[in-house]
Amino acid sequence: MTMPSGEAPFNIHEVRFKNGRKHFFKNTKDLAISIGDVVAVEGNPGHDVGVVSLSGELVKVQMKKRKVFFDDENIKKIYRKATQRDIDVWQKARGKELETQTRGREIIGHLGLKMKLSDVEYQGDGNKATFYYTADARVDFRQLIKDLATAFSVRIEMRQVGARQEAARLGGVGSCGRELCCSTWLRDFRKVTTTSARYQQLSLNPLKLAGQCGKLKCCLNFELDTYLDALDAFPEQHKILKTEKGDAVFIKMDIFKKLLWYTYKEDRVKWYKLTLDQVNEIIELNENKELSIPLEEYELEIEETAKVDFENVVGQDSLTRFDTPKRSRRRKKRRTPQKKILEVAKSGATKQRRSKQNKTGNNHHQPKSQQKGQGQNRQSNRRRRNSKNNENRNQNK
Repeated sequence: MTMPSGEAPFNIHEVRFKNGRKHFFKNTKDLAISIGDVVAVEGNPGHDVGVVSLSGELVKVQMKKRKVFFDDENIKKIYRKATQRDIDVWQKARGKELETQTRGREIIGHLGLKMKLSDVEYQGDGNKATFYYTADARVDFRQLIKDLATAFSVRIEMRQVGARQEAARLGGVGSCGRELCCSTWLRDFRKVTTTSARYQQLSLNPLKLAGQCGKLKCCLNFELDTYLDALDAFPEQHKILKTEKGDAVFIKMDIFKKLLWYTYKEDRVKWYKLTLDQVNEIIELNENKELSIPLEEYELEIEETAKVDFENVVGQDSLTRFDTPKRSRRRKKRRTPQKKILEVAKSGATKQRRSKQNKTGNNHHQPKSQQKGQGQNRQSNRRRRNSKNNENRNQNK
C-alpha cells in the first residue's frame, strides 16, 4: 500500500535468520527493501546475512508485542542488499554447520561436560559460530571454548537455551499432524501446569500430555478458558448427594454434554449417569433438608427421553430390518405349451445329430481298443509305402 502524502515509510524491518530467529534492524540508508529480500545486516562483529520477513506498519505491532521501543539505540543497522559474494560466503558457512556440530559433540564428550549441544549457527561472514546447548546445572566451558576456537579457527559464542526453545529451533511434527507451534508462530512460552489438564478432565498420563521437548504441551492452555467458562454452571465435585437409598459421590463428568456420573458410597459397583439439571435439583432438595428419590429412577428418565429422541430421528424403523434376507422380486416365467413342444423338438434334433456322428466313425466316440487297432494299421501301411519307394529309387539308379 502506498503511504499518504507527506508520510515517510517506517524504516525498521524484521529480518529472519536460521530456525526462525528474528530481529529488528534500521534502514538508515533508505534502501528499497521488500519482504523476501536477502540483506546484509550489522553483526557482532562483522556482518550477518538474513531474509526480510516483515516491513511497513506491521513491524510496529511486532515491536510492541516484544516490548522493543522505536528509539532504542541497541537496534542494529542494515548495511546493504546482499551481493552474490555475500550469498556465496553465507551458503559456504551454512554448509559447515553439521560437521562443526558433530566435531563439537566429540570435544564435549572428551572433556566430560554434562551438557547437550543441540545446534550450531554460523554468522553470515563465516567469522563467528554460535553454539546452542542445554544443561541442567551450571557448566564451566572455559576450556571448551579454547578447544573449539583452535579446532575451527572462528570466534565462539556459547548460548544456553531451555527445552522448549530447543524444540522450537529443531522443529518437527506434533501429535496433531501439524508442524510444531513453537517453531512456526508461538513466541510466548507460558507456564503449563497439570491443573489445566485437570480442568479439562484429561487423564494425567505424561506420555500423552508431554510434547517433543519433554514438557507439558503448550496447547493445553489454548482451550482452558473455554472449559473454565463451561464449569461455572457445574456444582462442586466434593458435594454429596443425599438420596433415600444412601449418599452418592461424584465420579466424573462430560462438560459439553452436561452429564455427570455418581455412585453410592456403600455400593460403588455401578455408576449412574445424571444430567446437570437433575443434579441441581437433588442439591436444591438437600439444601431444603429433603431426600431425593434413588439415582436409578433419574437414570431411567434419561433412557426414556433418549428412546423418544431416537425414534423421532430414525422415523420409527427397526434396526433389525436389514437382518432378514430379501426375496428376489423376479417372477418365474410360465412356459406355454407351444414353447414346450419347440424345446422337445430341439432336443430330438440334437440326439439325431449325435447318433449320425457315432455312425460315421469319429475316433472321439469310439472305444479305446478300436482306436488302438486303427493306429497300428496306419503305421504298417506307411512302412510298406516307404519300402516300395526305396526299391523304385534303387532300380532307377
